[in-house]
Amino acid sequence: MCLKMKKFLLKHGTIYPVSRKPFVGDILIEDKKIVGISERIEEKNVDEIDITGKYVFPGFIDPHSHIGLFEEGVGNYYQDGNEATDPVTPHVRAIDAYYPDDIAIKRALSGGVTTVMIVPGSANPIGGQSAIIKLNSQITDESIIKEPAGLKMALGENPKRTYGTLNRTPSTRLGNAAIIREYFFQVQNYIEKKELSKKDETNFTDINIKYEIGEKVLKGEITARIHAHRKDDILTAVRLSEEFGFELVIEHGTEAYMIADYIKNKNIPLVLGPLLGFRTKLETKNRTYQSISIINEKGILASLTCDHSVIPLEHASIQAATALRYGAKEEDLIKMLTINPAKILKIYNKVGSIDVGKDADLVIWSEHPFDFRSYVIKTIINGEIVYER
Repeated sequence: MCLKMKKFLLKHGTIYPVSRKPFVGDILIEDKKIVGISERIEEKNVDEIDITGKYVFPGFIDPHSHIGLFEEGVGNYYQDGNEATDPVTPHVRAIDAYYPDDIAIKRALSGGVTTVMIVPGSANPIGGQSAIIKLNSQITDESIIKEPAGLKMALGENPKRTYGTLNRTPSTRLGNAAIIREYFFQVQNYIEKKELSKKDETNFTDINIKYEIGEKVLKGEITARIHAHRKDDILTAVRLSEEFGFELVIEHGTEAYMIADYIKNKNIPLVLGPLLGFRTKLETKNRTYQSISIINEKGILASLTCDHSVIPLEHASIQAATALRYGAKEEDLIKMLTINPAKILKIYNKVGSIDVGKDADLVIWSEHPFDFRSYVIKTIINGEIVYER
């Protein structure tokens, strides 16, 4: 339940703006926005919240999540994240399966997560449309920042396993790439027919819902989000993106550190993770926390994902903090939870740092969030307290 205050002032907190160095100061919030941030703000007729000794961070952002699609605590029957009946399902939309009463959402808020990109699962080479949402409403459409925001695709084991057991294509990596390539050839033909119709000044009536989303990808209106763990799958994803000229983000990127120079030269963003837990698949056997240091040292734009529900979103800070043991820098990790995913999702003008004019998405922590003893005191989205311990 949201606590609404039109205007209020957070006083004396240790603020981590991300866009500059931390300092002790105040944040003024009005009409969903940050309207002031300084070492000292004096404002009359405003509600004040004393946060002396507390830490204030931007809301964490996870750019690859299945929260609300793979609902927590209900068993496999109620999972709606994979339309695993056809390897080509670009027309399905994550928001149509999103359940805003998933109990995992409140838990995510208790872990400081405020914004996510929800994506279909990875059963299909062409999986469906993603959406960027905030975790602040039980009405899905009130939560949406952008939709569609990407087309989810998958290479590697998942589609192979899904359809190989059915003796259908794709059952190999050959088949995965062929399915994606065939789809985009069809989309290219579809676009050409539409252009010819416009040139001939005739009505184009042969609308195909599957190709409409592919057209958005090829015209650069949304980004291709390709699930790829192994380096050979990452290379295939890059090959496909260059063949068809679409913008690419690599999801998971378990072995990206092995070809970091190549990825840097190609200027491809990475969504790394999940990194905690058991290596459940062959293609994650080379997973290592040291990949974070390698990727960041190369200057690659990278963020972290819990891949909820693989790692519950409430543990986003714990996953990141664990990387400190393996040489990752605190500053890099904070950026990988905040401004970097905001840049990858192209919403950094709204969220990802504590700056005047940005949405008031803030989290007040008892300690630094990388301290395992810390907990969230308040989570604020659009200037409203949506979680309070």
